[in-house]
Amino acid sequence: MAVSEDITKRKQAEEALRKSEERWRSVYENSAIGLALTDLNGRFLATNSAYQKMLGYTEEEFRKLTFLDITYEDHRESNWDLITELFEGKRKQFQIEKQYWRKDSSLIWVSNNVSLVPGTESMPRFIMALSEDITERKRAEEALRKSEERWRTLLEINNAIITNLTQEALLHAVTESLRRVIPFDRAGFSLYVPERKTFRLLATESEFSSDYFRVGLELRRGEGISTWVFDHQQPVLCRDLEKEQQYPNDRRHLAHGIYSYCVVPLIIRGKSIGTLNVASRTRNQYSERDLEFLQEVASQVALAVENMQSYQEIAALKARLEKENVYLQEEIRTEHNFEEIVGNSPALLVALRKVEQVAPTDSTVLIYGETGTGKELIARAIHDRSARKDRPLVKVNCSAISAGLVESELFGHVKGAFTGALERRSGRFALADGGTIFLDEVGELPLETQVKLLRVLQEREFEPVGSSQPVRVNVRVIAATNRNLEEAIQTGSFRSDLFYRLNVFPIEAPPLRERRSDIPKLARFFLSHYSRKLSKNIEGISQDTMDRISGYSWPGNVRELQNIIERAAILCQQPILELNPDLAPISAGGVLPQAPEGLSEAEPALYSPPALSTLTEVERGHIMAVLKQTGGVIEGPKGAAKILNLHPNTLRHRISKLGIKRSTHRIS
Repeated sequence: MAVSEDITKRKQAEEALRKSEERWRSVYENSAIGLALTDLNGRFLATNSAYQKMLGYTEEEFRKLTFLDITYEDHRESNWDLITELFEGKRKQFQIEKQYWRKDSSLIWVSNNVSLVPGTESMPRFIMALSEDITERKRAEEALRKSEERWRTLLEINNAIITNLTQEALLHAVTESLRRVIPFDRAGFSLYVPERKTFRLLATESEFSSDYFRVGLELRRGEGISTWVFDHQQPVLCRDLEKEQQYPNDRRHLAHGIYSYCVVPLIIRGKSIGTLNVASRTRNQYSERDLEFLQEVASQVALAVENMQSYQEIAALKARLEKENVYLQEEIRTEHNFEEIVGNSPALLVALRKVEQVAPTDSTVLIYGETGTGKELIARAIHDRSARKDRPLVKVNCSAISAGLVESELFGHVKGAFTGALERRSGRFALADGGTIFLDEVGELPLETQVKLLRVLQEREFEPVGSSQPVRVNVRVIAATNRNLEEAIQTGSFRSDLFYRLNVFPIEAPPLRERRSDIPKLARFFLSHYSRKLSKNIEGISQDTMDRISGYSWPGNVRELQNIIERAAILCQQPILELNPDLAPISAGGVLPQAPEGLSEAEPALYSPPALSTLTEVERGHIMAVLKQTGGVIEGPKGAAKILNLHPNTLRHRISKLGIKRSTHRIS
């Protein structure tokens, strides 16, 4: 008896498996990607031809190695940690980039995709790695990284050039940035000194003895590589000094362990001014790319050195100005011939209390008030009570400088900045560095200059006319104006952002008509001053004169009072001063009735109306009195509109409305 079984399907499956294995073997052997199989201990079981070609070993040689044998030492620990996680089931596969040693002892970068292949009854589990040579990609990435690092270094050097204007600070900043991309054991500059015909060494960082490489060392022309580079305006790269000795100082360098160096010229506007040198104890330390990079650095450094020399010139000029600062510190005192503010009226005391509050700070102050109210004296009082009192107080009358020259006056200019700029000139802000600048009539500044002033207030730096090099200053700003700046903002003649920067701490200089109790004190003060100046023995002021000047509205304020007393003192021939009838307007009908008892000083007694008058009668009488005082003049600094604080057209309208006859006044 025979038992038969149909095994067709089994045979078909075996044949399919055989063909599948053949196809897999073909893929395994012919794949362009390296493929390696290892046991769980990392010993190679099999490798395909791509893997063998990539690392230079044969199949038999691989069977004697583990993957750790070919792994770069620094990468071994992390590699084994990932394999352990595979075994523990924490991950199914992982991808890693690491360096392998080739058979020829060269290093290559390899990207590995590693997985654990499950075992069967006939085959234990094993590790499979798909590997690809990524050395060229890594080189490209490294080249890109170095390029980006060098660009960052150039940017840092550029920033160092902007912020450092002394030799020591500049060179230190440059080499600090340079060291990250160019290794060196010695770096420095040699600058040519024309009057001595030598190269002066300016060392920054060095591992060598000071005798060999010290700051201030001078080399005669022809003694070294710097001379050749300087004369020919070409860089020199020495990779191995032992084999490439060409210049007189090469033996000395070699004796101190120097084996490679780069020297590049510092050129500005086609003229050599020195060299930049880097050196190393390592052979073949520098490449052509390093040389090209150093040339880029040298072009920036050359500009920096020129700026540095310009800065030294400025410093020398500043030192000279500081020796002459007696004039600067006494400028306002000399002009006014008195130092103290006279008076104790309530309105003045309010201003002086504010002076005491703001003086110890560095805050910007805006003093506003009519012409002649003593705004400059308030500025002097603030400065004299500040921590800057021993430094200059520099005054600038913004309205007295033409629009074309105000920027140069404030910020200075470089030689050749404009026609007639024959030499470098420091501006008022530079002169005031460390002290205070007083900007009188700041409302008269042109809009383009207001922009620069705003930058000084915000950033404490400015650029002289014709220069792109910012100059930093430590200056306190006090400004003054007799204009209504808020109205100027509305008309577009003054910047709102500048106003807010200036108006940090406003102080009003009160007009003299609001400080009537101070008028006698001021009159006696001025009389004493001019009596001494004129060598006259004038003992006092008559009561009649004192009454007359106390009742006058003083549209010109303290300055007008000072001028009146000076003229009266010149004309006075008696021990008691009497106002001469020629001293208009006080004697020409300008004397006004005294203020009623109890009237506030803030309410000037320009007109004392009859009792129980209507409001219209009071207004009409007041305007007529002011017109009489001004001789009928409406406009101008001493006009009726100014006294009444009205626009001239508004005053004309009221004159017409109130029926004031034109014969009683003059329109202008």
